[in-house]
Amino acid sequence: MTATPASGQSGPDTSKTGKSKTDPTTGESPPRNSPPRKSRNTETPRAETPRAKTPRAKTPRAKTPRTGTPRAKTPRAKVPSLAQTFKKGLSVSPEFRVGLGVTLALAALAAVGRAAVPFLIQRVTDEGLLAVGGVNTGVVVQYALVGAVVLIIGAVLAWRVRTRMVTAAEAGLATLRVRAFKKVHELSVLTQNEEQRGRYVSRVTGDVETMRDLMQWTGAAMIIAALESMVVFAVMVIYSWQLSLVVLLAFAPTALTLLWIQPRVREAFQWVREQMGDLLGRTSEQIVGVTTIRSYGVQQRMRDQLHGDIDSILQSERRASRVAALTFSSTVLGQSLATGLALIVGTGLGMRGDLSVGTVVAYAFLVYMFSGPLMWIIEMLAEMQRAMVGWRRVLELVDAEVTVADPGPEGTNIPRGHGGLDMSGVRLTYPGGPEVLKGVDLHVPAGKRIALVGQTGSGKTSLARLMSRFFDPTEGVIRVGGVDVRDVPMDSLRRSVAVVPQEGFLFDGTIRTNLAYARPDDTEADLERRALSAFESLGLEAWLATLPRGIDTPVGPRGELLSAGERQFVSIARAYLRDPDLLILDEATSAVDPATELRISRALEGLMRGRTSVVIAHRLSTAERADIVGVMEHGELVEIGPHRDLVNAGGIYSELYAAWVSQTRD
Repeated sequence: MTATPASGQSGPDTSKTGKSKTDPTTGESPPRNSPPRKSRNTETPRAETPRAKTPRAKTPRAKTPRTGTPRAKTPRAKVPSLAQTFKKGLSVSPEFRVGLGVTLALAALAAVGRAAVPFLIQRVTDEGLLAVGGVNTGVVVQYALVGAVVLIIGAVLAWRVRTRMVTAAEAGLATLRVRAFKKVHELSVLTQNEEQRGRYVSRVTGDVETMRDLMQWTGAAMIIAALESMVVFAVMVIYSWQLSLVVLLAFAPTALTLLWIQPRVREAFQWVREQMGDLLGRTSEQIVGVTTIRSYGVQQRMRDQLHGDIDSILQSERRASRVAALTFSSTVLGQSLATGLALIVGTGLGMRGDLSVGTVVAYAFLVYMFSGPLMWIIEMLAEMQRAMVGWRRVLELVDAEVTVADPGPEGTNIPRGHGGLDMSGVRLTYPGGPEVLKGVDLHVPAGKRIALVGQTGSGKTSLARLMSRFFDPTEGVIRVGGVDVRDVPMDSLRRSVAVVPQEGFLFDGTIRTNLAYARPDDTEADLERRALSAFESLGLEAWLATLPRGIDTPVGPRGELLSAGERQFVSIARAYLRDPDLLILDEATSAVDPATELRISRALEGLMRGRTSVVIAHRLSTAERADIVGVMEHGELVEIGPHRDLVNAGGIYSELYAAWVSQTRD
């Protein structure tokens, strides 16, 4: 909406006396009825019509349970199959496929070596132990030595397969972690706010870790076991196709059971991993909010919630394990049935003279070698399903839609020294929420300072976040230096636009390491020189001198070793070192003492000098010093102009200023 000019004329529907409710998830006011808007590239002014407020029914909020009861299962999208997951996973982490052909060939040779053992047993039995004329010791020793050599070679090949799998797995997992972390950084602030931080941690750490055993040990062993069973079965067919058919029939119930059970195992472990993500999210939230929890004395309530979540995970794990145990039981039944039937039918064939004694003995051993790896594979299927669920969750994160796309090298850089800001027809609607910005038009010349004022929930913070492109508007265009911010490469945008939030965030380390985020390419000496100059220019050199270790003073996790005002000093100095053309500042002086507030205000004056600056003003004293004042109300920019003109206009700002003066200066 085009703001009311600073001439005393009232804009359409600017007298808002009703107290509006704010949305609990966005902090913005609920939408009012508004006429349709043209496409975001249309800059033609639209006619203004009075808008009537629509009363909104109060919706009762669901009470949060005092204990951590399991959340109800919600309908989920169809879970991808194992083949689909493997195909997608290998495309994301191609390192898993490096040298896979050689690895499979070595695994096949190892399996052939193990499958040769029954053949040697048959030869020893028929030609050595049951030889015509008595036991032939030479033949027994000869085959025994051959068997020992074959087993040693097979063991070496199996070791080599394992080392190759570990190497490929670590490389693939590293790539997966890098891509997952990269996607977290690419997601817009709006998208990240829709999910607890702990759930992202669960995906990029815990879910990736569940794949380690699968890719390193379980996967290699399962490949060798599967190849071994295939080679052994081929030998079984060579010995007797009739007995091989009997063995297949014996394992038919096991195969049918697996087809029924495995999808249920997959769903059970999918639910377990989702609950684990919820638990990590809640735990992370409680750690960050431990001060609030203790101040309200609700430690027991929070512990009960976590205990309930943990108990829910335990019950889900038990259900999943019970289902998975059925597969192993069915395999034991199949092995016993196959061995028994093979001996019975083999004995019958031997009595008819179709098979020798050594062949029957070797075949019984072959049945054991065929079913043993199958039993182990089926037993490991549960662990594989758990790992595949984790893999799917990480792939879902990697495939998450990036709503704030980086144009990259093909984009247009913001011209250095041109920090002018233009907004045209900007609208914003949060997903599943109200429209919080309703056609904002704004022009801030380069080098000028604008102060945005308005009640809580009026849209000031949302407007500032759009300027820095933490997320994109639903409609409209935002330009910095004459360039649409959506066409600006992210590295250029971050060089030209700096944000100083209301509460400065510091990373664990020292003041120096936190300042280095603004100058990542500087040497230690250059950074120190620039930092000392910055503190001096901002009038903070006296404060820095009080620190025993200067810029090498530790700040602790989230900067907790410094006071709120001191954290803000470092944040201001960091933004100064960045030397941006456009500065977006959320005024942060409400939680400090008057002396610190004065020092912060002076430092901010030094930071904003000569730069295009947008200040979310919580004090009208800040608006007094601005070149332009913009008044936000219910998502609209209703008034704009110099401070003195707006005061004389008799509009909303004039009323706010009169009320502020009466409270602070009488």
